[in-house]
Amino acid sequence: MPEGHSVHRISRQFALHFVGKKVSASSPQGRFAAGAKKLDGHTITASKAVGKQLFLEFDNGLWLRVHLGMYGAWDFAGDITADATMASANGRIGQTNQRGTVVGAHEDSLSSIGAPRRTRLRMAEQEKLEEPVTTFPPEPVGAVRVRLLTDATCADLRGPTACEVLRPDEVQAIVDSLGPDPIVDPEPEAEDRFVANVHKSRTPIALLLMDPSVVSGIGNVYRAELLFRAKLEPHTPGRSLSEQTVRALWRDWKKLLTIGVQTGQMMTMDDLSEEQYNAALASRDDRHWVYHRLGKPCRLCGTLIVMETMAGRRLYYCPKDQA
Repeated sequence: MPEGHSVHRISRQFALHFVGKKVSASSPQGRFAAGAKKLDGHTITASKAVGKQLFLEFDNGLWLRVHLGMYGAWDFAGDITADATMASANGRIGQTNQRGTVVGAHEDSLSSIGAPRRTRLRMAEQEKLEEPVTTFPPEPVGAVRVRLLTDATCADLRGPTACEVLRPDEVQAIVDSLGPDPIVDPEPEAEDRFVANVHKSRTPIALLLMDPSVVSGIGNVYRAELLFRAKLEPHTPGRSLSEQTVRALWRDWKKLLTIGVQTGQMMTMDDLSEEQYNAALASRDDRHWVYHRLGKPCRLCGTLIVMETMAGRRLYYCPKDQA
């Protein structure tokens, strides 16, 4: 499932190439024909991501809400910006190998690599540059729920969990129900709200981090990595954690999310050499501490990583370092 950094990056693509432009909205698949009709011929005025939710505002006062869920993806085509730090799903590195393990170490990659080029880019959990666009607009590929088309760019949505047209009050109700997002919510209020959400619950911290009403944007990968980095036992009740520990957890989430937005990768290991960093960009196996490492030795202590199912999702952790 795409986690928070992916949705923020998708939102930035819309901000760069669609906001301020009139779009032709359609539903090649047919399942969103009524919704597309409400948006067709109107101008996108804003693009906003909160956690795993994307909101596009139109000049008629309506919003398009999209939650990609497990299988959703946006395909962008035409004169779009392909991120220079992006690694494709099969491990090929993009145009440059910019380092991004230090927050703020480089410019915002989606806006600093020069002019857009006519290409096709899939954005979901992984980002993948596909074949160049030879005709525009391209033919829809697969079951496209909604197509948003300008004179130079095209965005096709496939396989989302949620895709609906909402009024502003309906959008606000959804946003109000979500936990804080480090990218969009102001500090220190966001951090304080996260601390309060965790401390009022007896629920294990591993479940709280996956609860969108507690905190926005964290999925299975970031959950496992944050808990390991904090050396937290996943079953610890939220209310039993010290305030210092919870605040440190929030600040680490903010750090990792910022890195993810900048690099396009869930890079969760620090202090890597140049060789290690390039390997991590090319392979998920080399960029995480514990995620998807069942039965492999912990990178710190050598104890075998374990996995259990918690609320239907796989949780990876080190039974020694997180005891």
